[in-house]
Amino acid sequence: MVAVVVVVIVMVVVIVVAVAATGVAVSVTVTVTAAVIVVVVVVVVVVVVVVVVVVVVVVVVVVVVVEVVVIVVTVIVVV
Repeated sequence: MVAVVVVVIVMVVVIVVAVAATGVAVSVTVTVTAAVIVVVVVVVVVVVVVVVVVVVVVVVVVVVVVEVVVIVVTVIVVV
């Protein structure tokens, strides 16, 4: 009878430890997954911002160059 009680107690302890370990594993997995998602989102946002800034700079440079060319051509034609 005592042996049965000891076996049941050991089984319960093993199950509790297994469930706790699984919970910790799931918690760590969820935390790591969330961290990876945050890093990916931050990287995507940074890349998009950099691309937008580069496009804006290129457009501004092109507009300035076109304005300068128009002014130079106008001055040459007028003179």
